[in-house]
Amino acid sequence: MIFQQLFESESSTFTYILADRVTREAVMIDPVLEKVDRDLQLIKELDLKLLYILETHVHADHITGAGKIADATGAQIALSSEANIEGSFKALKEGDVIRFGQYEIKVLTTPGHTNSCLCFLMSDRVFTGDTLMIRANGRTDFQEGSAKSLYENVRTKLFVLPDETLVYPAHDYKGFTSSTIGDEKKHNVRLNQQRKLEDFVQIMADLKLPPPKKLDVAVPANLKLGRV
Repeated sequence: MIFQQLFESESSTFTYILADRVTREAVMIDPVLEKVDRDLQLIKELDLKLLYILETHVHADHITGAGKIADATGAQIALSSEANIEGSFKALKEGDVIRFGQYEIKVLTTPGHTNSCLCFLMSDRVFTGDTLMIRANGRTDFQEGSAKSLYENVRTKLFVLPDETLVYPAHDYKGFTSSTIGDEKKHNVRLNQQRKLEDFVQIMADLKLPPPKKLDVAVPANLKLGRV
């Protein structure tokens, strides 16, 4: 499999490209508007046929590049059926499967950071968006966020995966690129196996984080799939 993990430094966002080496069929996860030219150039250089652009959720800290990349490649945008999006997209729900070449991605619905959060599971890795980050998790104080839902979804859908499952998040702010389910169960300060639900809910309530810098422009733009 071809696997590319790309980074956008302003919002500390990871974009992922996965492709079958034989068929060249590919998917992309969480593109960023400012990096559309980079991503399209890489798709061209690798001679890929982009089938799907997958969004882990409606982002509040950056504008997605999904619309522009879809317009340039003919790829189909896919995200949660719970997202109130303007425009054409493939609505995803629990258990749906995305196929490219010989590979499959299974959809896990994991609301909590937002009501539209999804994780994307392959055989050896899971793309966790803002639901589970490396030693952290996404905030739960806006966009229909719920600390209780996030905690329960991490416990019942992510922490039940094999410990060796690789974790690839949507963001990292400390220089990490990946983790494993086993490491997060042991070492995630907020969500480790010893953490009780009521403690996690209190931790999230006490964060008192400022709004994301691009909140006022990112969310309206992302509800239009980044076509601004």
